[in-house]
Amino acid sequence: MTTDQMMSFAVIALMMAAFVWGRFRYDLVACGALIAAVAIGIVPQAEAFSGFSDDIVIIVGSALLVSAGVARSGIMEYAIQRFAPEVSSVRAQLALLVIIVTILSAFVKNIGALAIMIPIAFQFARRSNTSPSVFLMPMAFGSLLGGLMTLVGTSPNIVVSRVRQEMTGEAFSMFDFTPVGAALAVSGLVFLVLFYWLLPIRTRASASIHEALDVNNYVTEARLVGDSTVVGKTLADLLKLGGSRAVVTSILRSRALHVTPFPDVILREGDILLIEGVPEALDSIVTQAKLSVTGSRDSAGGKHAAAAVEAVIGENSSLIGGSAQRLALYDRFNVNLLAVSRKGERIQERLGAVTLRMGDVVVLQGNRQTLPDILRELGCLPLAERSILLGSVRRGIVPLAILVAAMGATALGLLPVPLAFFTAAVAMVLFRVIPLREVYGAIDGPILVMLAALIPVSDSLRRTGATDIISAWLAEFASTLPPAGALTLIMVVAMAVTPFLNNAATVLVVAPIAAGFATTLGYRPEAFLMAVAIGAGCDFLTPIGHQCNTLVMGPGGYRFSDYPRLGLPLSLLVILVAVPMLMLVWPM
Repeated sequence: MTTDQMMSFAVIALMMAAFVWGRFRYDLVACGALIAAVAIGIVPQAEAFSGFSDDIVIIVGSALLVSAGVARSGIMEYAIQRFAPEVSSVRAQLALLVIIVTILSAFVKNIGALAIMIPIAFQFARRSNTSPSVFLMPMAFGSLLGGLMTLVGTSPNIVVSRVRQEMTGEAFSMFDFTPVGAALAVSGLVFLVLFYWLLPIRTRASASIHEALDVNNYVTEARLVGDSTVVGKTLADLLKLGGSRAVVTSILRSRALHVTPFPDVILREGDILLIEGVPEALDSIVTQAKLSVTGSRDSAGGKHAAAAVEAVIGENSSLIGGSAQRLALYDRFNVNLLAVSRKGERIQERLGAVTLRMGDVVVLQGNRQTLPDILRELGCLPLAERSILLGSVRRGIVPLAILVAAMGATALGLLPVPLAFFTAAVAMVLFRVIPLREVYGAIDGPILVMLAALIPVSDSLRRTGATDIISAWLAEFASTLPPAGALTLIMVVAMAVTPFLNNAATVLVVAPIAAGFATTLGYRPEAFLMAVAIGAGCDFLTPIGHQCNTLVMGPGGYRFSDYPRLGLPLSLLVILVAVPMLMLVWPM
């Protein structure tokens, strides 16, 4: 073994140890490993930053932006209320999420299937008052298992099919992977639903100020208009849209008629509702029920879109002691008062008549360009420039259509995955699904930096010839094993190599070794090639072996060491199920 090969092994071993230790953030560890690798010469200086242009970085960054666009559209809230209104237990929610992701991943790229379901996971987490970390890693693992079921489900299947064609003249067909893949998906799904508690509960490590601020329930005033979806329905039907996180404190049917807000009250066009709840619940109710929170008043004021911003009334604010009506906020400043939050007190008056106090948190809607100046003039302090969606314009089905188009383009082979998802991310911005000022907030920078730094470090194994050393050792050892043992060894090696190469590269490196085993031992190569594809597609031990695992690391707040807690027993289950199934379906 040469000095460079030993150095390559040492850098990667130390890097993995630092990941597991968890003392430093993962992106800093990866950058440190890259600097060390360049310093000792196992990564050429000219290739130190090659990872920033790698397809995986583009895929993960684009998928995060696309997922944020789908979440912002409100379409996920509608889907939950329409198709799963009563699912509230954590285990039932987890089962539904993992089943859907697993099935979708069999027919579309697993990164796309996962991206479309992440917003629903966050909605379920809020509904059941639990951390999204309970759902996200099992969903990522489910997407990997689902990808094993068809040729197009994951890259290793496509690559191993090509290797078989080069070796035997016959490629694997679309559903040759289904018998073994389906058995693994079903057994893995059962495991994830029963043993999800092996994961520690995490909160997002890089939580935004939005998540850290503790603001009491808001009260907003909304009117039922002609196209409201709840006209003629009961108040209980309306409140279901908020996931039981909002209440109606008063119903005004005319100037003099106040209707007691009993659950069975039938809502009518023109009713004015005072709704109290958390911002997300208010937004969900207003959006899905198509209520009006601004009447006919347009606060955009020209070509610029309207924005809704939360702000605290300061001690010298001109709003203190006045109300929106008396102060003529709309006429003077072209802003609408959408909601008010007051600590320790329930607001019963109509919103425009509420006498404002110092310390009240208000939601003001106005022209995005002029709002900062207006807030300063009114003596209000924006909550870290935290904007909310209440009263903002939605793009409805547009973001979902963009995502479906991207996945369809990849499934039909019209575009490669990186280009398809990058195009989808740009389309989200062009169609104003996500405002420009929120684009970089939706992209998880530390994750992308970690990936970009790790790619050249991991590739040092191949560059220094360390993979050839491993191949030689493996061939010598496997020749003494029985068929089941050799099959198991190949699968374990593919699982172990995947974190350091991408899964497609793992197939290219390990598949010829596997085929050589089969030839040496006098067996057919199909079972061994399938074992390579399964091992390369099942990295459950690290966040870096597959982009699906990487995608959920930031949003779930996971640590590097969290992955093997759930992933190691799942990996053992995969081996125990896959080996006998391979020998049964593909006789050796």
